[in-house]
Amino acid sequence: MKKLYTAVVTAKGGRDGHIKSSDGVLDLDLKAPKAMGGEDGFTNPEILFAGAWGICYLGALGSIGKRDGVDVSEATAEVHVSFNQESETSYQLSAEIHVHIPGVVIEKAQKMADAAHKGCPYSKATRGNIDVLVKAV
Repeated sequence: MKKLYTAVVTAKGGRDGHIKSSDGVLDLDLKAPKAMGGEDGFTNPEILFAGAWGICYLGALGSIGKRDGVDVSEATAEVHVSFNQESETSYQLSAEIHVHIPGVVIEKAQKMADAAHKGCPYSKATRGNIDVLVKAV
């Protein structure tokens, strides 16, 4: 495997912490979400992961669209990342990816969505590790 790029981010302080990328572009305070006893107005790991996964997923969908001759430039991926409690000290993520491809019938959109999920690097990284539902909408 040929390494094309490496992102470097330093994290401090856990859920009520700070992250900063080596290039300084990303420099954020994080807080637990209000639903987990935190504060509104801050981002959290699940939001960051959902955003990164959604963008990466759309890249994979773009490849599928090119292969199939379908314009996916207006497609959206709404990624839901849930933080779930398994036991008193154990937690697990789960996710749903809601894919909308304007002008494409739902059956075709679902096939394309599933194909993109097979190829997306974030989807590959989570495959077999967390529950993921991919749904054309």
